[in-house]
Amino acid sequence: MTYVVTDNCINCKFMDCVEVCPVDCFYEGENFLVISPDECIDCGVCEPECPAEAIVPDTEPNLEHWIEINAKYAETWPNITRKGTPPADAEDWKGRADKKSLLSEKPGEGH
Repeated sequence: MTYVVTDNCINCKFMDCVEVCPVDCFYEGENFLVISPDECIDCGVCEPECPAEAIVPDTEPNLEHWIEINAKYAETWPNITRKGTPPADAEDWKGRADKKSLLSEKPGEGH
């Protein structure tokens, strides 16, 4: 089992999860983070740290799309090892439904 970042992260990108990850398996996109399934050690410390509740175990139902997204972008986006500055309107996006179409494929800055 690994952990997966879902659409709740889109446009929120709080990055609290990055601070607690012992193996630095987070990768940063322009408006989203992903977890590398090859690097995640399944410790679960990131899940409760996410204010947007965007991180879930890959054993949850109907996650196929997000499992693929995490694996795909962990290969190309920059690794992030410390918390950056969340978007100014992150709180406004927190909890909004149906953000899937807003996912940017552009890489983030990396930290």
